[in-house]
Amino acid sequence: MFTRIDHVGIAVEDIDAAIALYDEQYDLELVHREIVEEQGVEAVLLDVGENHIELIAPLGPETTVAKFIAKNGPGMHHVAYQVEDIEAEIARLVASGIRMIDREPRTGIRGSRVAFLHPKSTAGVLTELTEPAKDH
Repeated sequence: MFTRIDHVGIAVEDIDAAIALYDEQYDLELVHREIVEEQGVEAVLLDVGENHIELIAPLGPETTVAKFIAKNGPGMHHVAYQVEDIEAEIARLVASGIRMIDREPRTGIRGSRVAFLHPKSTAGVLTELTEPAKDH
């Protein structure tokens, strides 16, 4: 079961310029920044109430996010829903006919466990499940 919207992911070309926009112009607090090698991105989280905006910049031209930007330009990349048990949620979605990109969780920002649903099964929206690390 989805428990809440965790974050909206925004693909950006220049992470520092994007941080300046969201922090200085929108007055959103930068709360975390890290390289997520497994996903090929540098990611930052900015607080919006109990939710986040996640800015993601590709680490190289062959990454999924770089290909997304090349095809679509910078902008909204995905919506992430928080779940309590990611394996159970993947199993439930697969059983209901949802096409998954990830059938096994992978590592996300701040040690979370994440899995992506294919946009062809979600009305064209790349959708992420995220199970926060136990210490966050």
